[in-house]
Amino acid sequence: MTTSWHSVRMRLTLSYAAALAVVVVLFAAGVYALVTWSLHRQSTQQLDDALRAVEQAYKDGGDELEEIDHHGSVTFFHVSAGDSLLYQSDAWRHNQLSTALANSAGSQGGHFQAPSGEPFLVRTLVVRDLAPPVTLSAAISQRLPRQSLQTVAITLLVGLPVAIFVAAIGGYWLAGRALAPVTAITAKARDITAERLSERLPVANPDDEFGQLATVFNDVLGRVHESFERLKRFTSDASHELRTPLTAIRSVGEVALHNHLPSEQYREVIGSMLEETDRLTRLLDNLLTLTRADNACGTVCRERVDIADIALGVGELLRGLAEERDQKLTIEAATPLHVEADPNLLRQALINLLDNAIKYTPPEGAIRVMACLSPQDEVVVEVTDSGPGIAPEHQRHVFDRFYRVDKARARETGGVGLGLALAKWAVEVNGGRIELQSEAGSGSTFRVVLPGQAALQRNQVFGECS
Repeated sequence: MTTSWHSVRMRLTLSYAAALAVVVVLFAAGVYALVTWSLHRQSTQQLDDALRAVEQAYKDGGDELEEIDHHGSVTFFHVSAGDSLLYQSDAWRHNQLSTALANSAGSQGGHFQAPSGEPFLVRTLVVRDLAPPVTLSAAISQRLPRQSLQTVAITLLVGLPVAIFVAAIGGYWLAGRALAPVTAITAKARDITAERLSERLPVANPDDEFGQLATVFNDVLGRVHESFERLKRFTSDASHELRTPLTAIRSVGEVALHNHLPSEQYREVIGSMLEETDRLTRLLDNLLTLTRADNACGTVCRERVDIADIALGVGELLRGLAEERDQKLTIEAATPLHVEADPNLLRQALINLLDNAIKYTPPEGAIRVMACLSPQDEVVVEVTDSGPGIAPEHQRHVFDRFYRVDKARARETGGVGLGLALAKWAVEVNGGRIELQSEAGSGSTFRVVLPGQAALQRNQVFGECS
């Protein structure tokens, strides 16, 4: 994994370290302030207790002041009345606290430093209910509290950089582990080319964000691979289908040029060439239509039409073709069955479906076209034949371009495998769908299902005609 300053891993590490540094510094400042306040509160409480003890001893009289000086818990205290010194402890006198207190701003209490350099905290209390009023002063050494604060400060100052450094190293390692799937995905993605679209990105954990991202990319790769395969198959099939009529035209023309034929035979040759040209023209028109469909070009002219009338018209148009093959064609359409759709596209879709049924239904077979309204208020047109049916493995491909279940037989009937693809597009562009129900040996039913006007507007693909 890259470790440059612009890498995601380094940026995550620096961001994590910076955020942690801010949090730790604020935490350290809070700890230091809390320890300072706690030590000061403890010292203040001790001074209050000392002043109360000195006040009580003075009121008790006798040798109580000397008793608490030598045997009590109060070490530094001073008692005066005006300018008269009544009593001072040995420790107070030894540390010359009266001189230091007089020379500092702490004469009314606070922090000051003794001549020996030792820091003290002093509190002064004036007892006014005595005559004359008495001033009591007590002090407590701050050497140990300040040493404790210094120890805390040194510990924080030394520990903070170490903690941040260790956390940054840990964050760098964790970022590397977290981004490891990205490294694997990147390495694999570099190896996937147009010739290796079947390969997929690794998915370590499909439930996390990277796993979901890899899964989405794999789905995209799958669709791209499928599109590439369809494009390759389409190109190959289109080339083959275009080559067949061109080869036939060229062969017939070369034979006619090299041989001296009667005029009647020349007419037959020209007729054969025109048939192949017509077949080639239809193929190119179908390819052009599908290309426009893929590019969402064109305009669908929707209007209110009766699908039953369209089904009847298509049936009558192709009835002669069915009769040539001794097939029985029946049309059942209850009128009216109105839909909002392009009548030309629907007519072409039904023509393709019925033509397909006629091609694959054997002589003396039966074909039925039925238009009705389903219980779900959908308009349904069914084209049912008594042909050989379609095996399950072919059913999901019959709407693919140039796909033919029996290629040899389809070529004999003149099909190129585009009729069902065009029918499917023509129905879907009008907001409908085509369903297939078939079993091998039991015929097939192609069902066109068209929605109501509201659903059609939601699924609109092309613009309406003005």
